[in-house]
Amino acid sequence: QVQLVESGGGLVQAGGSLRLSCAASGSIFSINRMGWYRQAPGKQRELVARIISDGTTQYPGSMKERFIISRDNAKNTMYLQMNSLRPEDTAVYYCNSDTDTGRYWGQGTQVTVSS
Repeated sequence: QVQLVESGGGLVQAGGSLRLSCAASGSIFSINRMGWYRQAPGKQRELVARIISDGTTQYPGSMKERFIISRDNAKNTMYLQMNSLRPEDTAVYYCNSDTDTGRYWGQGTQVTVSS
């Protein structure tokens, strides 16, 4: 199993930046890819960014313009740098990992962007 713990969320004004962290523990050797998802009230959970085991990054749509996913293998930690934040970025942000045996989620961290 893989345990994921997010941190770094909070309240920020529009135009500001935040960096989220996701610390992984457990069977991290089995992780094929990790990603950040978000879920706003009343909306479905959506992919924000993904990083594959070989370091390849993937972003849906226009996410790459403002969001940057990265990882520090020595610290078993993944990051999401969020810039030029907008009120519509307000959501709970979840860390995710996919392994050969399952998918794991963190508890989520709230990001609120005020206008």
